[in-house]
Amino acid sequence: MQAIKQTEGLLHAAKGQFVLVVGRFNSFVVESLVAGAVDTLRRHGVSAEQIEIVRAPGAWELPLAVQKVLKTRQPAAVIVLGAVIRGGTPHFEYISGECNSALSRLMMEYEIPVANGVLTVNTIEQAVERSGTKMGNKGVEAADAALEMVNLLTTLGN
Repeated sequence: MQAIKQTEGLLHAAKGQFVLVVGRFNSFVVESLVAGAVDTLRRHGVSAEQIEIVRAPGAWELPLAVQKVLKTRQPAAVIVLGAVIRGGTPHFEYISGECNSALSRLMMEYEIPVANGVLTVNTIEQAVERSGTKMGNKGVEAADAALEMVNLLTTLGN
């Protein structure tokens, strides 16, 4: 039987700049995501000079900040980190849905990886669990995805 060709990205340092676009709202959770993402990039050989952190007020503002980064920095990848925690009104649905949709559109428009590490959770407890305790750290996962996608796109000829 003939082997099937497979192509995938690897988790190792890539050329270019990695920009973390971070929402300050819910910083008690988000800062753990930032620490996890930076640590992951550094462990995989990305130098401190290749990393920039851009801070926006909250999840609603993240897509505009990402768009400006994509236009002005031409990064290898953008890692977006934030936290939207459900409250007692429909505000959660609007913010989380629009943020996620806009980030997806930007990635496709610019053809640059936009790793989505924006937590959209029902409770504070879930946010804490996903920022470095029981459920892992979504900042780490977003950094892993960014590295893998940069290397995959390089392999595919981007």
